[in-house]
Amino acid sequence: MLPFFFFLLLSFSISQALPPPRGFYLNCGSPSTTKLNDINYTSDRGFINVGNTTTIKQKDLLPILSTLRYFPDKSSRKHCYNFPVARNSKYLIRTTYYYGNFDGKNSPPVFDQIIGGTKWSVVNTSEDYSKGQSSYYEIVVGVPGRTLSVCLAKNANTLSSPFISALDVQSLEDTMYNSTDLGLYKLSLIARNSFGVDGEMISYPDDKYNRLWQPFSDKKHQSVTSQSSVNPSDFWNIPPAKAFVEGFTVTKGKALELKWPPFPLPATKYYIALYFQDDRSPSPLSWRAFGASINGATFSRKLNVSTNGVMVYSGQWPLSGQTTITLTTAKGSPMGAVINAGEVFQVIPIGGATNISDVTALEDLLESIDEPPVDWSGDPCLPLANSWTGVTCSKEKITKVISLNLTNRGLAGSLPPSISNMTALKDLWLGKNNLTGPIPDLSPLTRLETLHLEDNQFNGSIPESLAQLPNLRILSIKNNKLQGTIPSALLQRKGLTIQASPENMPSTNNTGPS
Repeated sequence: MLPFFFFLLLSFSISQALPPPRGFYLNCGSPSTTKLNDINYTSDRGFINVGNTTTIKQKDLLPILSTLRYFPDKSSRKHCYNFPVARNSKYLIRTTYYYGNFDGKNSPPVFDQIIGGTKWSVVNTSEDYSKGQSSYYEIVVGVPGRTLSVCLAKNANTLSSPFISALDVQSLEDTMYNSTDLGLYKLSLIARNSFGVDGEMISYPDDKYNRLWQPFSDKKHQSVTSQSSVNPSDFWNIPPAKAFVEGFTVTKGKALELKWPPFPLPATKYYIALYFQDDRSPSPLSWRAFGASINGATFSRKLNVSTNGVMVYSGQWPLSGQTTITLTTAKGSPMGAVINAGEVFQVIPIGGATNISDVTALEDLLESIDEPPVDWSGDPCLPLANSWTGVTCSKEKITKVISLNLTNRGLAGSLPPSISNMTALKDLWLGKNNLTGPIPDLSPLTRLETLHLEDNQFNGSIPESLAQLPNLRILSIKNNKLQGTIPSALLQRKGLTIQASPENMPSTNNTGPS
């Protein structure tokens, strides 16, 4: 994944008053709201509760680049922003980074981005920072639940603190990028360009979804300016009309060859959308016909392009290395081929899912305890290398929690009854904390092998239901405030080692506490 960049200073012209785009726009690390391009970027407080903030002491910075949030905690597996969203919704996520030598090391850190439970990309802003530029990344995602998490995490090449300058979570319409099943894949932006002469980047309000269309010029191709406007709502992706204003063309009878994106791509599948419009004034003769191929393979056999514009796309197109788009004028066409804009996304398979019952149980536990581990945010299991501290999960398509170890974490609070919903759990270690309340019914945990609740403040009776755990080998409940003795059904279990305080052991039982 290659980063994209925009310059530190931008000028925008607001052509008309529009309602603000729907979504969340965060100026990370800032205590207050900043307006950029008629969009209010608010403080990121309330969306994340970890990390430190700082200000970049550099003149003439774009407002959203002048502050950042960074994450120096080396023990955390990930650092997550969480957003309340509508179920089964679609969003465009943009993360923006400007290093600004905030840590005095003059070496931008390299780290990972994670959306939900899927590793999105590696963030490496070194090249852009050396040019005095910021970097941004975009991804289109579907959200099945009511929460969307955007996380940063260290990787093997991370030598200093991950950071972030701004974060956009833009709501999209159902029609947009709908040829891709966003329940199975995510779309990570590779390039989005308007073709023609050099010009300003297109964004909001021209694009009401605040997508960024970078200008792309090529002196090898003749540029044209359209004499009419398209209606964005005529296209599934709702591109801005301004993206059709300029374009590349060739004379009649010649082929237009465009090397775009202008850098080699890794071999995988891509979503490609190309946009065309006849540049002449509307009339019965304002049309042109041509075919489109990509790296020699037919992309669209015959396009009939009028002043109304046309979009062609593919949701799973294989690319590798340098990409060449070839437009070949059809016989009888009154004009040569033309192309105005394009988008390319890498298709990223979703990295599995965490069992919803396990997620709910851990979220209930999170609400029931004080001072949980700071990285208990985002997906509890995925990616597996970035699961919550103390949580170990299975390697399945629908992953489940198999171990929970929060020994000696300084926890206070109680155990919610829903903890018994993590039915794949083999080891539950909560010893040496300050947990209170009764021990809940754990009988649904039929795979549980070891249960450590020692050195807490649990009270009430010792549940007889513990005898219903067929695979339990170790039960440690000593040094609590439990009343009564261990149920006889537990004492009679063969192969079970019980560690309990003397007051909870029957006087007739020969098994003493350890």
